[in-house]
Amino acid sequence: MNRALVVIDVQESFRVRPQWADTLNPGVAEPVNRLVALARAAGDLVVWVLHTEPGSGNPFDPESGHVRLFAELGEPRPDEPVLRKTSHNAFTTTNLQQILTAHGVGELRICGIRAEQCVETTTRVGSDLGYEVTFVSDATSTDPLGRFSAADILERTEAVLRGRFARIATVAELESEAGSESGSKSGSEPDVATESTAEVAASAR
Repeated sequence: MNRALVVIDVQESFRVRPQWADTLNPGVAEPVNRLVALARAAGDLVVWVLHTEPGSGNPFDPESGHVRLFAELGEPRPDEPVLRKTSHNAFTTTNLQQILTAHGVGELRICGIRAEQCVETTTRVGSDLGYEVTFVSDATSTDPLGRFSAADILERTEAVLRGRFARIATVAELESEAGSESGSKSGSEPDVATESTAEVAASAR
């Protein structure tokens, strides 16, 4: 089963708003970059999503010039789709599902901004569509809302998603898993080589 990383709304629109001063994870680009590196190393599809509100006059209006990825993320590769949505989830107003189907994707890793809004709704819809979803909590961010701190909101989001819509994981956990998988594969190679050498020796006799 193929896998895709979906990076949601890690865009300058958020950083120009006053609320960014209180965001939970202002350095969110760093864990997102680690996830992207992990996905590319594994040959996974990487999909970039940007939120737009055309005609709104706010930072999500394409005319504002802020609907662009954080500069720290670098440029998407030519084979990495960049989608623009107008809904909270990344499926309803894009061709994300068609792209995933074309690539044979059955497993999603999801990260981005805001944890309880576009990231959570994409996680829920993805799960309902039959994908195995991992919500990568430390590669998300959000802002305080009413009496709830940003940390409270992330904790609540993890609680309502865990085991029902998604697996909750950290970047470090996924990196560790990738290292273990790589070690297992490399560990099996000497056996193959030894076996091949024995076969050659036997045929030589």
